[in-house]
Formats: sequence, C-alpha cells, structure tokens
Amino acid sequence: MISIDLGDVYVTILAGGSGTRLWPLSRRNRPKQLLRLAGQGSLLQQTVWRVTPLVPIERIVILTGPEHAPLIAEQLPDLPQENIWIEPSPRGTAPCLGLAAMKLQRMNASPRTVMISLHADHCIVQEELFRQALMAAVVTARQGRIVTIGIVPAYPETGFGYIERGDLLHVAQGQGVYHVLRFTEKPPLGRAQEYVASGRFFWNTGYFTWTLGRILGEFRRALPEMYAQLEAVASATGHDAEEAWGRIVNETIDVGIMERARDVAVIPCDLGWSDIGSWAALGDILPHDAANNAVLGEGQHIGLNTTNSVIYSAGRLVATIGLEEMIVVDTGDAVLVLPKSRAQDVSALVKELRARGLDRYL
Repeated sequence: MISIDLGDVYVTILAGGSGTRLWPLSRRNRPKQLLRLAGQGSLLQQTVWRVTPLVPIERIVILTGPEHAPLIAEQLPDLPQENIWIEPSPRGTAPCLGLAAMKLQRMNASPRTVMISLHADHCIVQEELFRQALMAAVVTARQGRIVTIGIVPAYPETGFGYIERGDLLHVAQGQGVYHVLRFTEKPPLGRAQEYVASGRFFWNTGYFTWTLGRILGEFRRALPEMYAQLEAVASATGHDAEEAWGRIVNETIDVGIMERARDVAVIPCDLGWSDIGSWAALGDILPHDAANNAVLGEGQHIGLNTTNSVIYSAGRLVATIGLEEMIVVDTGDAVLVLPKSRAQDVSALVKELRARGLDRYL
C-alpha cells in the first residue's frame, strides 16, 4: 500500500443511539454501544481501537448525549475530555454531523481538513481491510468527493439501506472506488433479492468521509435553513445554544444530504460487518455450542432439546426445554422471550413499555 499523510484527518464517532432492539440488556443509561457484547471491550471502545492505528486519540471526537458522556469518559480515559461533544437532545444524524463539521472547521480553519464519520455500535472482523478502505476514502475525499463504505451483502436483508454502484472511478490503497448511482432505503424481500443477485448493490454502513469544505457546502445547498441554524448553535453558548439546537428539525444525513448529493463514491468491502441490530444479529456473530446455541452473559444455561437459539443470563441459571430458533434474555429485573424471526419487533415492545409508564425498565 502507498503511504498517505493522515495529519489532517479527524474521526467523529456517533455514540448517541439507544439500542432499543437489544432491550432488556441495552438500556437508556447504558445502551448497546457502551456494552461488551462480542470480543474485548465495549462496542465503542472497539470502534476507537480500530482507528487509532491511523489517527491518534487526540483527533478522535465522540458525538453523544449528556446522559452517556460520563460513561464514555470512563471507558476512554485517554480521550481528551474536550473531545466528547454533547448534543442537548437527539436531532438526527444530519444536524449532529453538520455541527461537528462546523466545529472542526472553526478549530482548524481549513476546508481541506478530512472528516471520517463512523458509528459506535458496529462489529467488524476484518479490521486491517477496514483501515485500508478508510485510507482509500481519504484519498478520494481529497479529490472533492463524498465517500461511503458499502458492505458486500451476504443475503437479501430487508432491514438495511442499499447503495447502487456505477462505473469504477479509480483504485486507491488496493480498493476499487465506484461512482454511486443511488441510495435506496430498506427494500421489500423481492427487491432485496434482486439487489443481491445483481452484484451492484451494497449494504449502507453509514460510514462517510468528506472534506469539511465539501460537506458544509452540501449543507448550504441542500439544507440552507438547517445550515443557518447550525451556525447559530455554533456561535452561541450555554442556554442560548440549547435553545437554538432545539429549533432544528430532526433529519438523517442519508435523507437530508446523501440522497441529494452529487459526485458520491462507494468503496465495496467484505469486512465481516454487523450493526448488531437485534438479538438474532448478535447471535449470528457469537460462538455457538454443539447444539448451535449462542450463550452469553455471566449466568448458566442448561438446555434439553434446545437448538439454534440465543440465550443470555446476567447471573441466574436459565433452563430451557424443546426450544428451537428462540431468544431468551434474563437481565435479573426483566425476562424477554421471543422467536428469532421476531427479533426486529423488540423496539415495538419498548414503545409499549413506555406507553404503559414502565420507564423504570427502560
């Protein structure tokens, strides 16, 4: 690989999600990105460790909410305290990343500074390949493009967005870089099957690389009202900044910017990637016993005729008989039981708990 200068590269990590589909383990005060689920360290710690071979900890910024900042500081003791940037309330990824880009530009006064945006709650097996893809993304972003990383799909997943590639633009760091034809949201099964069969579509990771000048230019063009509001937030302090932030409309970076942006590139990779978006997805990446069960937690599991299931216990013995393709989660104060095929419905269950006033379990 050709060595490239990364001295002007910053990494921002989105760490504000609530991880409701991993309830009851993922809670409001300790969401999934702050949990140790697979491998050493929490998902956030793994994300930081994954990029520090490229970028020093001083140029890594965590974007989160006020309730998670203390635990983030505890988990990342080497991270400068001022690198934990707190948004007063959730407003979606577009204003969050737009404000981060604005702050970085004010700090560095260079529109050519490169910003990489990652998520704190993903699992990646092929870490060296991931770093090569990031270096290819930096090279391409310096040419004026917005760059994303797409995952070669293993199956026709309906819960992910997809990216359709066009022509090959160039090869960087051994990675093919392609023009993006379009982003599409979560497709029905039939269409997802067509996407996978075509070989032209990739799962959307939500990882982006851009120069500050390019992304802020896109905000001015596509979201001029939000851009003005972000300028007001960046110029204010204390209560005034919180009030200005509260007036911003919730928007995702995918819908607000990426679907409207021109000259976007994708780097397709097979990274052994998972967004761990459900208990079933977590079970897929964990080791399995002889009966193909994924068992985790501090407790013990004894199963009779129990196969292809995910079992979690925080401490108690969990005993099962005759289960197949099931999920059983015991956190001590709550027990969740459901078929693996319904794993995506846990977020609906969380909404029901909230509707019934059972916030103490959230």
